[in-house]
Amino acid sequence: MSKCSPSGDPVGPAPTPTPQVVVTNEMDFWLTKGNQSVVLQKQTSILAFGATYNTYANIEVDDSKTFQTIDGFGYTLTGGSAQVINQLNTQKRQELLKELFGSDANSIAISYLRISIGASDLNAAPFTYDDLASGQTDMNLDNFSLAPDKTDLIPMLKEIVAINPNIKIMATPWSPPVWMKDNNGFIGGSLKPEYYAVYAKYFVKYIQTMKAEGITIDAVTPQNEPLHPGNNPSMLMIALHQADFIKNHLGPAFKAANLATKIVAYDHNCNKPEYPIAVLNDPAANPYVDGSAFHLYEGDISALSTVHNAFPNKNIYFTEQYTSSTGSFDGDLKWHVKNVIIGSMRNWSKTALEWNLANNASFGPNTPGGCTTCKGALTINSSDSFTRNVGYYIIAHASKFVPAGSVRISSNFSGNLNNVAFKTPSGKKVLIVENDGNTSEIFNIKYNGNWITTSLEAGSVGTYIW
Repeated sequence: MSKCSPSGDPVGPAPTPTPQVVVTNEMDFWLTKGNQSVVLQKQTSILAFGATYNTYANIEVDDSKTFQTIDGFGYTLTGGSAQVINQLNTQKRQELLKELFGSDANSIAISYLRISIGASDLNAAPFTYDDLASGQTDMNLDNFSLAPDKTDLIPMLKEIVAINPNIKIMATPWSPPVWMKDNNGFIGGSLKPEYYAVYAKYFVKYIQTMKAEGITIDAVTPQNEPLHPGNNPSMLMIALHQADFIKNHLGPAFKAANLATKIVAYDHNCNKPEYPIAVLNDPAANPYVDGSAFHLYEGDISALSTVHNAFPNKNIYFTEQYTSSTGSFDGDLKWHVKNVIIGSMRNWSKTALEWNLANNASFGPNTPGGCTTCKGALTINSSDSFTRNVGYYIIAHASKFVPAGSVRISSNFSGNLNNVAFKTPSGKKVLIVENDGNTSEIFNIKYNGNWITTSLEAGSVGTYIW
C-alpha cells in the first residue's frame, strides 16, 4: 500500500526549482533624444556582455590602441555669461555652479573653460585691462588693472576653482588695448610692431595678476579669430605676424617670467590649416608653441588631423562653436555631437568647447556689433529660473563621463553611428555614439571578444560606460 499524505495524494520528491538567472548590469547607458522626450537620462535597461552571434553592426572598442590625452570639455565663460548667472539668487546660483562644475551624481563635471583677456563680443561693452584717453600710451603698463572683471567674472572663477580646483582655463584676447593698434579702435586694425614687446608684457602681467587672484591660466592664444577683424572687439593678426610676436616677444617674455602657461597658435576656423602650419613651420617660433586651436564655422573638422599629421608632437585644441538662436534642438544636437565632440576627438583634439555658457532671454549681453544670435548652454530667465539648452547636453554627454586625464582609445565607425571611445583614469571605458541616420539602429558594442546589443533612435545620442 503506497504511503499517502493526509489528503490521500501520493507523496513524491519535491520538484526542483528552476534556478533564476540573475543578469547583472555591466554597462551604464545615458541617453538624449532629438525630440527632447529624454535628455541626459540614465536608462534602466540591463546591459550585459555576451557572445551570442547576431548580424547587427559592431562598434568594436580596443583599449590597446591609444591616442591623445584629454584636457577637458566645457565652454567659454564670457563676461556676459558671468553677469547673467550672477542675476540668479544666491541659492539658485550656488546650485547651478555645483551642477556645472561639481563631480557628484547631479553634476555634469565641466573640466575646461575658456575666458577672454579683456572683453569678448559677449560682454556688454568692449574694454581691455589698460584703457587710456586717446593719444596716451602706457609702456610700463602702470595703468594695468583687472578691475573691469572684478564684479562678475573673477569672483565667479574663484567659486568655480573652489568647486573644481583642477579645472583648466585657457585665456584669449579679442583685442589689445587700442593704443597699441594701428587704427586706435576696438574693431579690426593690427598690432603696431613697436608695441609687440609691451603687449607680450601685458600677457605676462595678466597671467601673474590672475595667479595672485588664485586663478591659474593653463594656456593662452595670442588672438581670438585672427582672420576675422570685423567683430567688436577684434584684431587682424596674420600668420607671419603671429609667428613674429611669439618667437621674438611672447615666448621669450614667458620664459623670462618663468611662466608654465602654454602658448597655443591660431584659434580660428578649420578652413585655414595653413595658418597654424605656417606658425609651427617657423623654426624660432615652434619651440614656444604648444599646439594650435580651432573653430568650425568654416572648413571641415579633419583639418585638425592635417595639422596634427604635419606636427605630431604638437597639441590640438577645439575651442569654440556656437549654437544659434535660430537653430533646432534636434539639428544642433546631431551636428555638434558629430563634429564638435566626436569629430574633434577623433582628429586629435585635447578639448571640445562650445561657445558661451549663458545668456539672458534676448541672447544678450553683447557689444554693439557683437553676436546677437549666440545661444548659451543656459538661458537665465529670472532670479530663480534658468533653462538648459542644447549646448548643455552636447557637452554634458562627454564632460560628465570623460574626466581630464582620460585617453582616447580605438573604436571603428559603423554606417550612421558616429562614435568615439575613451579610457578614464579609473580604468572605465566610455563610448559616445550619435545616430546620424533617419531610422533607429540596433548595434553591438564589442569589447574583448564579447558584446552588448543595444539600439539608438535616429538623431539620438548615447553615452555608454563600463
